[in-house]
Amino acid sequence: MAIHKSAIKRAKQNVVSYFRNKSTRTRVKSVIKDVRATTKEMSREKAQAALATAIPVIDKAAQKGVIHRRNASRKISRLTRQVNAITQNLGASPQVE
Repeated sequence: MAIHKSAIKRAKQNVVSYFRNKSTRTRVKSVIKDVRATTKEMSREKAQAALATAIPVIDKAAQKGVIHRRNASRKISRLTRQVNAITQNLGASPQVE
């Protein structure tokens, strides 16, 4: 346990930042889950709308330092690829053999 005055203060700061960051991390996970759920539904408009709401949330978490900027970039890139994949699949005409 913290003994020094500075260590006690640092422990208190860690608790505060833990709860602040926890809500941001939970929000990021929720928006990612929403995007993935809409891509499974194969709904182009819903997926694009969910992605449009997810990108600013993920970027803001990276700006705050809750997640690393490269981690945020990777998440956005993967979600965008998933949405684009269903967009291309729905836009393609079925092949007749």
